[in-house]
Amino acid sequence: MFVSMTGYGSKSHEFPWGTVKFELSSVNHKYQDFSVRLPRELSSLENRILAILRNNIARGKVKLSAEITYNPGANLPALDNDGLSVLISQARSIAKRNNLEVARDITSFLMIPGVLDESGNVAEEAALESPEIWDRLAFDAVDSLLEMKKAEGEKLRENVDAEMSRLEDIADSLKYRWTVAQDEAIEGLRSRIESVMEHYALEVDDARIAQEVALLSDKWDVSEELARLEAHTGKFRQVMDEPSCGKKLDFLVQEMNREINTMGSKVNDAEFRWGVVEAKTCVERIREQIQNIE
Repeated sequence: MFVSMTGYGSKSHEFPWGTVKFELSSVNHKYQDFSVRLPRELSSLENRILAILRNNIARGKVKLSAEITYNPGANLPALDNDGLSVLISQARSIAKRNNLEVARDITSFLMIPGVLDESGNVAEEAALESPEIWDRLAFDAVDSLLEMKKAEGEKLRENVDAEMSRLEDIADSLKYRWTVAQDEAIEGLRSRIESVMEHYALEVDDARIAQEVALLSDKWDVSEELARLEAHTGKFRQVMDEPSCGKKLDFLVQEMNREINTMGSKVNDAEFRWGVVEAKTCVERIREQIQNIE
């Protein structure tokens, strides 16, 4: 099954005090490379969210970021009304005894440590008290990401399937051309050997000529490479239906490319070598596509 490593997903959850949005983005990477950027209020959730990502996304460079939008007044610091009244009363008493003026607004009093309690936070409390809610939000964001990755994967599969069909057709044409080119090459070699021997008035030994032709033809033979290429393409088709198949397909593409290169170095027939060039081009297009597969 093809799942692209490129995608985007997001999910929001509304709380009584505001809205939290998780955003996920993913790009190509050989391994799992996950990063989580959370507001300070949600920092306690980082390890839980990383575990969810690792268990549900096979590989890729994945980034998750969270954004909190508070409702008006939902995150105001707590005010110590009694303490503030005591401070104002004491300030007025001291000012009266020393003939000083007291500020008419309370701004300066609010700056005194302890009057405003900013230690509590509704989002932070929710993260600590109900982590399962945040797990669900993370799972939903991952599902949103995977939905896009699977849609992209289907498009990639269509392209790879078309290129594989073309490669299989090229392999069949190479197999046919090899049977013709092999006979032509052997006959040409036999003719050259006989011509040289006649030129130097050497005795023609049909058995020796046959032996030399057989030895040289073994060096040209690409039957094994053609058979292995066919096996690799068949295995490639099979692996395409497996989950998280990107690495396996990448390995098979390397093996197919190796067999094609070997055939190109062995055979001098112009038509066969042009087929090799087309096969290499086709394999390269397949390789580029599966680099995006999870």
